[in-house]
Amino acid sequence: MLHWILYILLVLVAVLKCAATISAHRYRKAHGLHLARPLRQTEKILGLTLFKRMQQNAKDGVSLQSHHESTKTDGPTISAVLLGKSFISTSDPANIKAILATKFADFNLGERSDAFRPFLGHGIFTEDGTEWERSRALIRPTFSKAQFSELPIIEQHVQNLLARIPGNGETVDLQQLFFNFTLDSATHSLLGRPVGFQLSPPGSDAEKFSRAFDDAQAYLQVRAKLGPFRGLVRNKAFDEDCRVVHKAVDGYVSEALSQRMALEPGPVNKYNENEKERYDLLTELASSISDGVQIRNELLNVLLAARDTTASLLSSVFFMLARHPEAWRRLEREVLLEFGLTPQSHEQGQGQCPLPTYTQLREMKYVRAVLNEALRLFPPVPTNIRCATRHTSLPRGGGADGSEPIFVSKGTIVHYSIWTMHRSTEIYGPDAEEFRPERWLQTEEAPLRPGWGFLPFSGGPRICLGQQKALTEAAYVVVRLVQMFSGVESRDTRPWREHMGLVLSSYHGVRVGLKPR
Repeated sequence: MLHWILYILLVLVAVLKCAATISAHRYRKAHGLHLARPLRQTEKILGLTLFKRMQQNAKDGVSLQSHHESTKTDGPTISAVLLGKSFISTSDPANIKAILATKFADFNLGERSDAFRPFLGHGIFTEDGTEWERSRALIRPTFSKAQFSELPIIEQHVQNLLARIPGNGETVDLQQLFFNFTLDSATHSLLGRPVGFQLSPPGSDAEKFSRAFDDAQAYLQVRAKLGPFRGLVRNKAFDEDCRVVHKAVDGYVSEALSQRMALEPGPVNKYNENEKERYDLLTELASSISDGVQIRNELLNVLLAARDTTASLLSSVFFMLARHPEAWRRLEREVLLEFGLTPQSHEQGQGQCPLPTYTQLREMKYVRAVLNEALRLFPPVPTNIRCATRHTSLPRGGGADGSEPIFVSKGTIVHYSIWTMHRSTEIYGPDAEEFRPERWLQTEEAPLRPGWGFLPFSGGPRICLGQQKALTEAAYVVVRLVQMFSGVESRDTRPWREHMGLVLSSYHGVRVGLKPR
């Protein structure tokens, strides 16, 4: 009896597979679509050789550059088989625009949602459709100009950052300091007060929270790679990290909900120009939502982006400035021209640096050029994936020259590389792989208008809401460090090597020496 049941199931699977194949073939022919050019693979049934090569590249910290080099021979758009599933990979800006904008409704997050939910729950980075729209509407006010232009809060955490930079030029890992700094500034913005990591001693609750947060989000990348097999792997350390982070945030949420219950009906807190009260996301969420788990999920989704994106950007900026003294000198001239030469004060507490305003930061063209160039070469989220929800197409990648539209069948995973696109010589010229902020200064060169060829914060409906907040905070930190230090020197001769968590960072950190003024 059992063998008959198995036989019927196999027949049913075969029939469904044939029906799907026929449906895909008819759609492709009806729309005149080509197939994406296949990657040259030694075995195409399971793609295990490709999988092993990708795993080795990841271990060596060269996944991004290896993909970039392969496009020089294979072209920007290819199809391949990985672990028995077909996928498409592209770095063509026309295709990426289609995925993120013009054909937005044809793609969703795919298996990424299930991979991330044990840590992030249901929120803006794990949901599609109406649930995603609801989350986006809830958090949008956090990134209004009235909030991110309130720079004194950032200055408070900059002072704590400066206190941890040696005043004698000794070597320091700025990357670690930047991630510590942004953890405090992001939690201050979202929760109403910082976790206080920069001021906490080893073994403190703040340190435990930070370590658990970092380890949990790093393992999310592993869960995503495991795909449908993730349920077969139990990681007790990941479970404990989730518990630590959830418990800590739940404490903030419970306090906010208790305060709401003690107040009269109505909004708990709004920004008040006269009283200088600050808006924070937790207070706003608690004013309209009673479910503590839902509030925690929304907060964690935003915290992940608000903290890590800015830290990644700042790390890349100073990694490159330490290796390009001419860029530091030009940056210094712009900052000192605006603010004048002021004494270093973070150790003795003497002397005052004029603090940059939001308007001044927006007018500092070379600061913005440096940020743009760092974002171009080291985008915080250098690659991503989407899953086709129906039969659809992408505008390029088929035909003899790769210029014809290609067919994307329902369920196909599409990988796109911002890293490779940002190194396109067609968009950025023959020196596309060099760090040269001047390319962004329109007064000195032909205007650079990369359009969809520059997507450090994604694009389309899911474009990063915190883009301007991240740029403002990063610009502020850059200006303050230039005010306080007369030079930055690399203390690490090793070439840059990627470390891929949910955001990009340097595997070796950013080991530099800073010379006080």
